[in-house]
Amino acid sequence: MMKSHLIFIGAPGSGKGTQAYKFVSERQFKHISTGDLLRGEIAKKSHLGLEVKKVMDEGQLVSDELVIRLLQANINLASIQYIFDGYPRNLAQAKTLDKEVLGSAPSLAVYFDIDMNRLVERLTNRRTCKDCGAIYNLKSKMPKVMGMCDQCGGTNIVQRADDKEDVIKNRLQVFQDTISPVLEYYQDLGRLMKVDAEKSVDEIFNQISSKV
Repeated sequence: MMKSHLIFIGAPGSGKGTQAYKFVSERQFKHISTGDLLRGEIAKKSHLGLEVKKVMDEGQLVSDELVIRLLQANINLASIQYIFDGYPRNLAQAKTLDKEVLGSAPSLAVYFDIDMNRLVERLTNRRTCKDCGAIYNLKSKMPKVMGMCDQCGGTNIVQRADDKEDVIKNRLQVFQDTISPVLEYYQDLGRLMKVDAEKSVDEIFNQISSKV
C-alpha cells in the first residue's frame, strides 16, 4: 500500500511549521523544504546544484522547472511519507507537483484556516531558535527558561526580519491573492482538508492524523 503524503497550505504563521515538526517527530514523516533542498544540492556540488547556484548567484528566482527537478532527485515516494510545506504557492505549481512529482501517489492538501488579523498578532510575537528552528510565541508559547530553547538548549532565540508588522501585512496580502485557485483545485479533486488553525496544536494534529 502506497503511503499518503501531506501538502500543508496556509498563511505565514498559521501553524504549518509546528505541525510539520510534530509529524516528523511523532509520525516519522519527512519535511520537505525547497529552501533546504536547494542549499543541500549546492553543497553536494551536483550538476543540478551548480545550475541552482548560478541562478541564485545572479540574484534570480529559481524556476519552477528547477524546483521540480530538485524534488524528483531527492524524494522516494514509495517508502517515505513527505510533508510539502510552502510549496506549491500557486495553481501552476500545484498542477506541476501532481503531474511531475506525486503522480499516482496519494496525497492530502491541508489548509490552515485562520483570521488574518489574528495572524498579524501571532506573527509579531513569534520568536524562532536560530540553532534548531523551534518556534515560540511571546503570548502563547514561551520557552520554559527565558531566552533558552527547550529543544536544543541554544540561546539564539530571535524575531525574524519577516515577522515585522509591515512585512507581515504585505506577505499576507500576497498569500491571499494567490491561494484561492490552489484551494479550489484541491477541493475539486476531493483532496482538500480544512483545519481551524486557532485550535490547539494537539487537536489539529489529531484531526490531520485521522486522515493519513
